Amino acid sequence: MRTAPSEPALATSAPPTPQASPAGVAAMLGSGLSNQIGAATGSLAFPAIGPVGVVAVRQYVAAAVLLAVGRPALRGFTWRQWRPVILLAVVFATMNLSLYTAIDRVGLGLAVTLEFLGPLAVALAATRRRTDVLCALLAAAGVVTLMRPQPSTDYVGMASGLLGAVCWASYIKLNQKVGRLVPGAQGSAAAALLSAVMFLPVGLHVVLRHPPTAASLAYAVAAGVLASAVPYLVDLYTLRHVPAAAFGLFMSVNPVLAAVVGWVGLGQSLGWTDGAAIGAVVGANVLSIHFSRR
Repeated sequence: MRTAPSEPALATSAPPTPQASPAGVAAMLGSGLSNQIGAATGSLAFPAIGPVGVVAVRQYVAAAVLLAVGRPALRGFTWRQWRPVILLAVVFATMNLSLYTAIDRVGLGLAVTLEFLGPLAVALAATRRRTDVLCALLAAAGVVTLMRPQPSTDYVGMASGLLGAVCWASYIKLNQKVGRLVPGAQGSAAAALLSAVMFLPVGLHVVLRHPPTAASLAYAVAAGVLASAVPYLVDLYTLRHVPAAAFGLFMSVNPVLAAVVGWVGLGQSLGWTDGAAIGAVVGANVLSIHFSRR
């Protein structure tokens, strides 16, 4: 259940533990690359089925994986448990749709950077240190630079990325609440199922109005596997073998990985100014986590 999972923000607030093993670092690198390559692969299906169609397929894949892992006992859920699960499903669907809309309009690197502000905001809001204020200002400077007025500025795409950030922050908080109310991964699995059900009419509409080609369907399914199934399963391993702080720190490189994958795989080059702005957002998270471990 991921473009944007809850683990990074949870990780940044955890106490430091021993350093990560080479296998753990390799797993984190593989998870990050899989996530960004999956997003880039999904964008190849945009001309045929659009971002909405790709997200619909992603939701189906995520639901299949999480149902197999979580095996939720849906009939045993109380209304007190269902309420945050339903909200989580809505946020999950909106988060992925806003991200893919942003990728379609402003490119992979900028979209992921803007969405990454969500967990960064949650992490910074959890503390009251002066260094966190400086980190927030650094991240804000990066965002202002990314969104500076230019003839080519796509404000709808930028707004979609920021909506994704709001959704990711909400996703983190809701996951924490669901985790307290529902045992294991049952809550996340139930939310993924509801999200997939929400997208059934969307998927049907896309199929009827824009029948997908075999290639576009393959790209969308690959996006679901690479950006949802693989990262989720790898993170289950990683969070058991890697210190929480190290996991949160490594998640900071995702905007950089997105920029590189977008450049190499999709030909989406960034100027020096945009690159520096992405570096500011990443640097803000790195500094925040570094000082939180002291």
